[in-house]
Formats: sequence, structure tokens, C-alpha cells
Amino acid sequence: MKYASSRLASVKPSASAWVSQAAKLAKAAGEDIIDLGLGEPDFDTPPHIIEAAYEAGKAGETRYPPTDGTGDLKQAIIEKFKRDNHLDYEPSQIIISNGAKQVIFNALMASLELDDEVLLCAPYFGQYKDMVLILGGVPVTIQCGAETHFRLDAASLEKAITPKTRWLFLNLPSNPAGAVYTEDDLRAIGDVLERNPHVLVLSDEIYEHILFDGEKFWSFAEICPALKERTLTVNGVSKAYAMTGWRIGYAGGPKELIAAMTKVQSQISSGACSIAQAAAVAALNGPQDEVHRFCAAFQSRRDLVYDRILKIDNLTLDPPAGAFYAYIGCTDLIGSKTPDGAVIEDDAAFTNFLLQDAGIACVPGSAYELSPFFRISTAASEAVLTEALDRIEASVAKLKLGN
Repeated sequence: MKYASSRLASVKPSASAWVSQAAKLAKAAGEDIIDLGLGEPDFDTPPHIIEAAYEAGKAGETRYPPTDGTGDLKQAIIEKFKRDNHLDYEPSQIIISNGAKQVIFNALMASLELDDEVLLCAPYFGQYKDMVLILGGVPVTIQCGAETHFRLDAASLEKAITPKTRWLFLNLPSNPAGAVYTEDDLRAIGDVLERNPHVLVLSDEIYEHILFDGEKFWSFAEICPALKERTLTVNGVSKAYAMTGWRIGYAGGPKELIAAMTKVQSQISSGACSIAQAAAVAALNGPQDEVHRFCAAFQSRRDLVYDRILKIDNLTLDPPAGAFYAYIGCTDLIGSKTPDGAVIEDDAAFTNFLLQDAGIACVPGSAYELSPFFRISTAASEAVLTEALDRIEASVAKLKLGN
């Protein structure tokens, strides 16, 4: 009996979630594993946000919310966009979903025709591709390597656009490489898109508040206002406020697109959890001290990882300018041999070696369509990261290079 549809044949489970689950099973079996696979802040949700949820529950905010979000949260999001990004939206241009991934899925389901193309900037968050495939679209990869600091350049974008291009996906800052775009970068991309009016832009800005070295965040629609009516700006509370389990994502975009996305959501999940929406109001409207504290901790961890990777032979790291990952190059280790004679044929083999030899769970670059790299999450304590890097260094030293 066949249960899965044919369109799922080319879709893979989330690589980071799979790695994390494998790490949990190994830990349960008694193995000494450090899980650096899943991108999740290790901080607790700030107390005032939890208190807001508690008060909402006590006040009876436990019934079905509006499909596209409560009025209070929509207003908080409108004020956030205006305050942080100088973007003006009306309530009809806002949608709240069960996490940013549902926002993106809604957008694609609402807008894609069969064989429409979606441009993805590798390395990219793997679920972008899988959602496109599930919905009958064609993912088109644009390679954005270390030579461009993992950023899309205008010439590559121009070359990739065809009459069938429906969407360009941007991720600012990016997962997995932590790439941050400058004003000039975004304007150059915008110039190309102005010449191609059939292309929509999805700007995933979920890591907006996690920036390092004094970098300034620029929202795509803010820098390219002429494209605002073709741009869906996606964000959420998961990363900045340590609220991954609360499952609140949101977006601002063209009224007609938001209406279509709301229609999709009404048939899938209805509105996001009413109590979680009340918590998100407190997150966006309340004090931001904890957001700044989290960011400072992520900067310190980034610095620790960068300094240590520079000292490990045959590994490279372009310093991430945002988010909480390190996308580490392992080109020089491809073709090396493990102590038992196995050949490290690619980055997947290397991450498997780290899991077996060092007890380190991380994600191969092939999951993000750019190899040979591997991603570690830096959303762990400095003590855990130090131990992990010690193990990685010891394992790399065991590999035999050359013939």
C-alpha cells in the first residue's frame, strides 16, 4: 500500500531537525553527544512575556482567534515595522501564523503555479526548497560562495531570472552563513528586480536583531520602497525573544497576497494560538533589554568560535555578521582518511566522522546546497562550545591528508 504522494519523493526531512533527533537518540542510549545541529536559543523566554501569556489565559483569551491574527498583535506588528524598519502597513496587510515557516508555506501555496521558478541563494535554509517542491514549483539555486561573503550579487541574480521566475527568496541575516547585506547590496538587487516586474520578493528577516560588530540591519522593502508592493517581509518572535516553542511568525505584504495567504491558512490551521499571540504582543511592545543581552551573548560566542576555528588546521570560517551559526569550510579535508582508513568523500562524510569520533552533531553543507562546509549552531553556552571545539580539533588532527 502506497501512502505518500509522488510529490513527496524529492522532499527530505529538515536536516537540522534530523541531526538533532539523532543526537537525542544517541544521548538516550548513553552516548556522550554535544548537539550543535538545531538553531534554537538556549535562553529562557523573558519573564514578562510568560506573564502576559498567563494573564491572557486567566482573562479567558482561550477561544478561536481570527484566522489572520488578533487585532492587538497586528497593531504591535504594525508599530514594530514602523519603529524598526520605517515600513507602513495596514491591518489587512499583516498575517500571523504558526511560525515563520507557515507564513512562507502559505505564501507559496497562495501564489505558485505548476513549474513556477523560485530563486534560492545557496547556502540557504533547506526547507525553502522542500516547500517549493511540495507545491509544484521549481527551485533554482544561485551559488553565493565565500568569495561574496555568501551574499547574492546583482549580476548572478540577473543571469538567473527567466520568464518563469515567480519569487526571489532573501534571508537577512542568513541561515546558515550569517551573511548581512549592505544598503548598496540591496539597492543593486532592487535595480535588477525593477527591470523584472514579474518577480516577487520574500525577505525572511527572522534573525533581524542578531547582528555583530556594530552591523546595521536593513529591511529589503525599506531600502527598495519601489518594490514594497512586490515584497513579503517575513519575521517572528522565535529567535530574538527565545520563543521557538510559542510558534508565532508574521509577515507584512500586499493586501491581495495576504488575503490569499489567509484563505490558505483558514483551511490548514486557522489562527495561531491565542495565548501565544498575547505573549508576542508583550515581546514586541515590552522592554527590549533581554534582546540586547541575548545578542551580546551571541556575539561573544561567535568570537569564541571564530578565534578557535582559525587555529584548527584545514578548517576555514568567514566570520558570521549575524544569526547564531558558523558555516565552516572543510575543503582541505575532503579526500583525507580516518584512522580506520575510511575516505572523507564529502562534507556529509565529515560530519558523520565528527559524530562518531567526537560526539559532535552538526549539519553538512550539502543540506544547504553549498559544499564542502558544515554548520554548527553557536546558540550554546561558551563552556559547551569550548568543549565541542576541543573535540573537533582533536578529531581533525586524526585525519590523514594526501596519499
